[in-house]
Amino acid sequence: MSFALGLKPWMTKPATKAVLEALIAKGGPDCVRFVGGCVRNAILNRKIDDLDLATTLTPPSVVKALEAAGLKAIPTGIEHGTVTALSDGQTFEITTLRKDVQTDGRHAVVVFTDDWAEDAARRDFTMNALYADASGAVFDPSGTGVEDARAGRLVFVGDPKTRIDEDYLRILRYFRFLAWYGKGEPDRDALAACETGRALLADCSAERVAKEMLKLLAADDPRAALRLMASTGVLAQVLPQAEGLAVLDRLVTIEDEQLFENEPLLRLAALLPADPATGEALGRALRLSNAERERLVQALGTEPRLVSWMSPKAARQAVYRLGNSVFRDRVKLHWARSLRPATTPQWRGLLALGESWHAPVMPISGKDVVGSGVPAGPLVGEVLREVEEWWVDSDFIDDKLSLVERLKSVAQGLAF
Repeated sequence: MSFALGLKPWMTKPATKAVLEALIAKGGPDCVRFVGGCVRNAILNRKIDDLDLATTLTPPSVVKALEAAGLKAIPTGIEHGTVTALSDGQTFEITTLRKDVQTDGRHAVVVFTDDWAEDAARRDFTMNALYADASGAVFDPSGTGVEDARAGRLVFVGDPKTRIDEDYLRILRYFRFLAWYGKGEPDRDALAACETGRALLADCSAERVAKEMLKLLAADDPRAALRLMASTGVLAQVLPQAEGLAVLDRLVTIEDEQLFENEPLLRLAALLPADPATGEALGRALRLSNAERERLVQALGTEPRLVSWMSPKAARQAVYRLGNSVFRDRVKLHWARSLRPATTPQWRGLLALGESWHAPVMPISGKDVVGSGVPAGPLVGEVLREVEEWWVDSDFIDDKLSLVERLKSVAQGLAF
């Protein structure tokens, strides 16, 4: 199928042209093409995130070509043929054409080639095995990549089992791309191969599994892909803690109806039971960052109890104890767990309060406690906490004199 993108703005930017011209000066006009996601997304009129290039030049030649043009060359994966170019603050991943000579499902031994068809044959899906030259002419070695991309058909290049045996993580990539680009009925051969090979995912690194899952959950609507993951046993393989899809289903519906931004980590929490220990265990198993794991654990907490009918005063107390971001996460999850549509305005009101109200700072400190006659030491913290409880229960009264009086009352009741 003949197809041309034409010249796109990202192709003609000075930063892009500088990289292309550097490589072409070394290897000629046919030595370099855009590849993969940027070509696919351009065909689909979607946002272009990264610009990847494929070239017939070997990595050392790529480095020499970039440096000769005054561009920075970073050997990010040179043993696998990848050099990153830095041009006008923008990065371009440049990979030499290659073919696999040995794979074990996690790592590959490659040799470089100048054959575009051989390079395409080792890629995962036909919609990703697309190339475009500097003029915007598209090259489709599989013969169906452009049609598959437009139709939302996610099809492995060649035999699905062979592609999965080369890299087990392609099972998760299949569902991730299905969530982002899939339409209609999934390819039966691809789905069967993923189901048959699901146990192979146990050999994939936790970091790579987590990255794929969070990218999948970042899709506008990942529910159909997740249902297929569940029905094939793939979801249970990578996320045995998952309780079901019902809460996530309602969370996505809420996001759509309320025009909320989707948040992959919160969607991950929606797949789990309301149990911080489960979140902690999963966060460690997937080797999430400390911040990601902490957010997951906090989102799954159950105290203080949040209900749609809680008073503004009780909501402010919860915000004070949890913090705005944790309160927001928990309201959304509790809202998604609620089975009563009539409570929507109440949950929306709580969320608005949690986003607009920020806890004040208590007007007294440990210095005031000591000034009231309490000796320095552990008792200061004890007194301060008791006064704080009264202040919170008084709905954060903005009256230091009242707090001082309460402090004196508490201090007088202690035996030093």
